Amino acid sequence: MKLEYIQGKDSQITIVIQGEMDAEGCRDIQPYLDQIITQEKGPEITMDFNQVPFIDSSGIGAIVYLYKRLREQHCTLSLNQVHGQPLELLKLLRIDQAISINPYAPVTEK
Repeated sequence: MKLEYIQGKDSQITIVIQGEMDAEGCRDIQPYLDQIITQEKGPEITMDFNQVPFIDSSGIGAIVYLYKRLREQHCTLSLNQVHGQPLELLKLLRIDQAISINPYAPVTEK
């Protein structure tokens, strides 16, 4: 799994995820998530899921972990371009009750 940061207008940051958010992939990106939390770059963090075909409990755990830590710092987290199995699982677990999920949000330009 790969991660890419895109600094947007004002204080918005987009994290583009490529690959499956499974145990192996989440283990690879955990240091980057910790870095996002410690840097406190801005109040708006968006995760772009356009290239995420699969998510399991490890991926859900990583999202919830990031959401809780960002919320403590008065930052928001939203998930964009979520589709297929990841969208179904996030809705089934009612993650959309706490975190904004935008299945059709526009892709962030680089």
